[in-house]
Amino acid sequence: MPKHFYLIFLLVVCSLWSVPKAANGQALIPHTLQLDAAKLEKQGLTLAQEAAQLAQFQQVELALPRARLAAQLAPNNDKVWLLLGGLQLQTKEFDGAIATLKKAQSLNPKNADIVFAIGSANFQQQKYQEAVVNYQDGLKLKPNDPEGLFNLGNAYYLLGRLPDAITQYNQAVTQDKKFWPAINNIGLINYEQGDTSGAIKQWQSAVKIDKQAAEPLLALAVALYTKGDQQQGLSLGEAALRIDPRYGSLNFLKENLWGDRLLSDTKKFLELPRIQAALQQGGSSSVPEERPTQ
Repeated sequence: MPKHFYLIFLLVVCSLWSVPKAANGQALIPHTLQLDAAKLEKQGLTLAQEAAQLAQFQQVELALPRARLAAQLAPNNDKVWLLLGGLQLQTKEFDGAIATLKKAQSLNPKNADIVFAIGSANFQQQKYQEAVVNYQDGLKLKPNDPEGLFNLGNAYYLLGRLPDAITQYNQAVTQDKKFWPAINNIGLINYEQGDTSGAIKQWQSAVKIDKQAAEPLLALAVALYTKGDQQQGLSLGEAALRIDPRYGSLNFLKENLWGDRLLSDTKKFLELPRIQAALQQGGSSSVPEERPTQ
């Protein structure tokens, strides 16, 4: 999935596992309706946890009805509404997602993850300036959050505010030294600005952190091949596409914020016979990696 979604989903899934379960009804409670409400809420939280598990494995169509019912049974739990809103974003139900997330926000105005999710809704609709405001507001609630900083950097990137984007990416890495997507995106900017050597260093750093990260590995392969180191470029490119053949699609790369210069060089690289062979082999045997984005 595009890098601006996965981290929010991971946060939602993890947070739902820590949702306190409703207390069991006690024998001496005199009001039956209150007891029934508690049971219904408990059922709702159980459904929400099931939906979160399904979402973690990208089973969105199965997760959505559970999350909708969970929100009806546990209407005062902001995390359940956040989960539902995140799933609606996955299916591009933007109006419904924003309404759902606003409901979650009304229940817990201090939940930064809700504000970040609203930012994702605006980002997906290419409302990048609105997304910037959302991410900034989220960071006021949750300062120095690596994912929030990264997402703000992505919004700045698409607004053409490249120095601001690099600042946010660097801050994300300061908070989490292993946050390779931010390092990768600095490389994307370097490459578009003609700083191939700088881009290569960034991608080498990202690959050092996670050797199974297909994106920086492919970017590094393209940069090295274009620079003249053809054998190493081909070897790295083959490895990257074996890890995740989705990166053999220019449209997928564009979704992941690859710029025009890198896309042009990648197009030539992907047409090479050895890379075409790796794509065919990878398409029949590889399991796509999970990776971040907003």
